[in-house]
Amino acid sequence: MSEAPCQTEETVGLFAGQHVLAELSGVSAELLDDEQFLKHALGEVLTQADATVLEVISKKFDPQGVTVLALLSESHASIHTYPEVGSVFVDVFTCGTRAKPALAVQLLADALGAAHVSTDVVTRGIKEHAA
Repeated sequence: MSEAPCQTEETVGLFAGQHVLAELSGVSAELLDDEQFLKHALGEVLTQADATVLEVISKKFDPQGVTVLALLSESHASIHTYPEVGSVFVDVFTCGTRAKPALAVQLLADALGAAHVSTDVVTRGIKEHAA
């Protein structure tokens, strides 16, 4: 039996989560244009933040820039890079209480060597249950 979206063993039926929206800047243009590095890094930081990574896909653009999407049991994550300005948009949404989306963003910022990190956290769903 498969689980419905936003359900884990610990939080079956829990309609609540956190959506972390971030902007990272001061990142090497070379790293922001390295599709394989970005795919690996996103998958690794999500795993370290206790998210369940199901699949990671990516697209490299011409002349530059990469988008990486991760499908999670807990929801999704994405990064959209802008090498020409050394910046990246990061979006991590996890429902339930196990995964730590803010930690995933911080670990990604560290992996990229970001000089500046700006985040907004949106509590979604039933507010009293969100982590």
